[in-house]
Amino acid sequence: MATSQTQLDTQKKKLEEKQEELIDKLSKVAKLSPADAKKLLLEEWEHKLAEDLAKRIKAKEEELKSKSEEIAKEMLVDSMKHGATDYVAEFTLSTVSLPNDDYKGRIIGKDGRNIRAFELATGVDVDLEEEGVIRLSSFDAVKREIAKISLERLIRDGRIQPERIEEIVAKTKSELEKTMFKAGEELAHKVDVYNLPPEVVALLGKFKYRYSYGQNLILHTLEETKIGIALAHELGADVNVVKLGCLLHDIGKVVTDGEGSHVDLGVELLKKHRFPEAVIGAVAAHHEDIPFPSVEAVIVYISDAISGGRPGARHEDFEQYLKRIKTIEEAARSKKGVKEAYALQAGRELRVIVKPDEISDDEATILAEKIKDELEEKFDVFPGQIKVTIIREFRAESTTKI
Repeated sequence: MATSQTQLDTQKKKLEEKQEELIDKLSKVAKLSPADAKKLLLEEWEHKLAEDLAKRIKAKEEELKSKSEEIAKEMLVDSMKHGATDYVAEFTLSTVSLPNDDYKGRIIGKDGRNIRAFELATGVDVDLEEEGVIRLSSFDAVKREIAKISLERLIRDGRIQPERIEEIVAKTKSELEKTMFKAGEELAHKVDVYNLPPEVVALLGKFKYRYSYGQNLILHTLEETKIGIALAHELGADVNVVKLGCLLHDIGKVVTDGEGSHVDLGVELLKKHRFPEAVIGAVAAHHEDIPFPSVEAVIVYISDAISGGRPGARHEDFEQYLKRIKTIEEAARSKKGVKEAYALQAGRELRVIVKPDEISDDEATILAEKIKDELEEKFDVFPGQIKVTIIREFRAESTTKI
């Protein structure tokens, strides 16, 4: 046993010496240190494995890309299901049914004074040509709704005269403001948003009668907000920021005071009411006017694009028409002494009501020419002529003590 162990030890020692000798020779031949030789060996193996690793990484990337696209599609489809709403197209015309055609004569009045008073009070164009109905035309859905309700009330009341017309129209305007405020509350509550400033709620209510590219704003906003909420949940984003960003992204479209795009007006309003910066940033970026400040802003943008981009949602021509009509009215409203201005007949006629104590008859004639010149400058090419009518009406009133 002792002899065998001695032999084994001797052989082991010889092997170790041989190994050291070979390493020493390799180092001398390659002029490398043992550490450098080891490094060279590892690099050689890395080079041999690099191609195989690259193939595996590429295969995994393709698999991940394929799965990501599929997951993204599923998320968008599911979000769109959550955002589904009814869609009703409405443009610039409302109708009122008559009990009989005798009412047309009463609505026109002696020498047309009743119909003139109604058109001046409401700012809509009245068409009596069709049998059994009266057509009310205006690009402004709020004015059209006020006119429709007022006319229906006048027909029921039976007392159709200028003073009664003005009284009914004023009352209807007041009531419609309350209706719109309620609509704003309902819109906010449907997406679980509460305690908004009253001014903001009132503006949201105006969405009920406002259309953008032919798409009703209240329906578009509700649809977009539902889509945004679903996407925010899927992506783990801040749901409250997305919810408010979607709800308020188009608020500037119903802001009448101030200058700039609807994005600028909306941002200014939100800053006034001290909304969170994340919400303001989402509204500011929803048309890519600024770089997206957050994931939530991207979600608001995507949700808006999905709602507005679906087939049948929007009509470009209507929005351009709306801008043209507003430009025509602003040309008159910007002038001194103008009380109100209404574009009628699809923009072919502009009726301007002036303050009689500020504008004389002679000045009214000059004002008509100034407005006409400004319109010609604003519209290099315009389909047809625009008739500018200045209305200067002076009234003297007195009330007895008895």
